[in-house]
Amino acid sequence: MQQQKLVHPIPPTWDETSRILILGSFPSVKSREMAYFYGHPQNRYWRVLSALFDEPFPETVEERRSFLLRHHIAAWDVIASCTITGSADSSIRDVVVNDLSPILSGAPIRQIFVNGKKADALYRKYLLPQVGREAVCLPSTSPANAAWTMEKLLPVWQQILTFL
Repeated sequence: MQQQKLVHPIPPTWDETSRILILGSFPSVKSREMAYFYGHPQNRYWRVLSALFDEPFPETVEERRSFLLRHHIAAWDVIASCTITGSADSSIRDVVVNDLSPILSGAPIRQIFVNGKKADALYRKYLLPQVGREAVCLPSTSPANAAWTMEKLLPVWQQILTFL
């Protein structure tokens, strides 16, 4: 697979009632095809959130958008554009970051979370100096993070509920 220079194709999901912001690194191939966050069927993001809120799994893009907004969750990614091979976070180069200021000034964001170590490293390197707010690193919901089962993810991800 070849490296591609890509621009983030998905706008952020948020509104003026969003209380937390969850940032990934950059959309996977499946997410880019679906045109929404965490589109890979093996990614546990939507399963984790639906379990935490004891709600049915949101299937469609509209159900997923509604789910996030209903629970005061803003979602986006650290990266606005980069060079990447497929979905591999390890291949990310030439990073340009997203501007979080519209979300942070337009919503009462109580806490920023990052989904996984790559998003955390990118946030710390590029956005923390701009934003001046620490992010809490949650274990990645990616299928590549197979060591973290649903049973391990849920108690750690549960901390997001404190800020809602």
